[in-house]
Amino acid sequence: MATGMTKTQLVRHMAEKNEMNNKQAAAFLESLADVAIKETKKNGLFVLPGLGRLVKSNRKARMGRNPQTGEAIKIAAKTVVKFRVAKAAKDAIAPKK
Repeated sequence: MATGMTKTQLVRHMAEKNEMNNKQAAAFLESLADVAIKETKKNGLFVLPGLGRLVKSNRKARMGRNPQTGEAIKIAAKTVVKFRVAKAAKDAIAPKK
């Protein structure tokens, strides 16, 4: 199973790439996450240019089924967050053949 980059690895990579120390890179990453959360919560949308967007979405209440008993259950409405990948990022990662 492939593993992704850890937070420490990401901070080190950003620090090397942008010629700053690890503490500054970590602070930047934290502030980016804070802004993304606050803006998505407030406006329902946060765009990371070239990467994608965080979108707040409402799910309607629906009927579901308990897989063990087969009994029908009501699933309550709730708010969820979705990440929609930008076309540029999608094409760079998985180009059409």
